[in-house]
Parts: sequence; structure tokens; C-alpha cells
Amino acid sequence: MKVKIVNKSPWPDPSYATEASAGMDLRACIDEPLLLRPLERALVPTGIFIELPVGYEAQIRPRSGLATKCGITVINAPGTVDADFRGELRVSLVNLSNDPFEVVPGERIAQMVVAAHEKVEWEDVEALSETVRGTGGWGSTGSK
Repeated sequence: MKVKIVNKSPWPDPSYATEASAGMDLRACIDEPLLLRPLERALVPTGIFIELPVGYEAQIRPRSGLATKCGITVINAPGTVDADFRGELRVSLVNLSNDPFEVVPGERIAQMVVAAHEKVEWEDVEALSETVRGTGGWGSTGSK
């Protein structure tokens, strides 16, 4: 699928790290290092603007290495970029660790997955079909 992109950063376009990768890395488009203290949030620019086809979204997700090793994650994960959005992609990072973390210019800070989605048309009914689970909520299917 072809997607239009404007890259105003000094870094390469988002790309897949391996042949079977689902997500493309997004980089921090900042002029100087950004210090994220514990529990601090920052909206980090990428310099990337995209035009998705209608029926698709871009999901902005944490990078597993940053999350696991450093406690850096995307606070609204997955963030959704709608097909009609034309602004700069910015990543809402949060430091969940006990240590300060420095985001450096060009650092891979998140991954973006482009996915198709369906539009819902509601059908008003008086009742829903029965299932084994029924109305059981969190933990209702057991812990193992």
C-alpha cells in the first residue's frame, strides 16, 4: 500500500526493522536531548506528516525495548492517527521508571502500525444473544 508522507526531520522515513516487522520505528525530531524525569510526560515531535487512505489508521505503540529496559512507554498506547489527520505525528511519552531518562535527537521512540478498520452501523435491538460468559467481567474466566 502506498501512503503519502512529508518528512521534515533530518532522519530517514519510518521503516521496518526486519522483513516481518509489523511496526515502523518513529524517531524523536528534537534539536537537543530531552530529559524525562520519573513519572514525567512529554509530547515528542517526529517531523513526520502522513496521509492515510480512508479505512486505515496508524497506531502509535511503545517500543518493547524502551518499555522493558527503561520504563519509557506511550501513555495513550496505542495512540490512533485517523485518516483525516494532517498534523505532525507526535508521541506522548511517559517515564514510568524511578530514574531520569534522556531522549536524544533521532532516537527511536515508538513504533507505528498501519491497520485497516471497519465502520460500525448500530442495530438497535431489545436484547443480545446469550453466551457462556454472559455478563461476567474482569477475571470472570479465571486466572489460569
